[in-house]
Amino acid sequence: METMTTNGITIIVETFYQAEHSRPLEQKFIFAYRVTIENHSPDTVQLLRRHWFIFDSSGLKREVEGEGVVGLQPVLEPNESHQYTSWCPLMTELGKMYGAFLMKKSSGALFDARIPEFRLVAPQKMN
Repeated sequence: METMTTNGITIIVETFYQAEHSRPLEQKFIFAYRVTIENHSPDTVQLLRRHWFIFDSSGLKREVEGEGVVGLQPVLEPNESHQYTSWCPLMTELGKMYGAFLMKKSSGALFDARIPEFRLVAPQKMN
């Protein structure tokens, strides 16, 4: 589990290898990740956009940008949290991700809440 706080917004990420959806012989490794966003600031905030950087151990780099997370742009009052689960395909057993969420305060001010770098590792690679 990885954690990072920016401007009172804490992002926590947990990862899970999805063996039942992966096809190692076809170089398809599927990972799920659960993201928890906690608002420890005094402001109400809304998540507007996501921006991910995704790397695998072959050197392949991808960037993913878009509105919200899994179709939502959650609003978090102070001391509220939002959790969602998504997934990522890789061509190798090892990879990593990091990024940022574009957040908007109730005042209209925008800021990036950084998503900590986290590793995607198939269990068979850990032996």
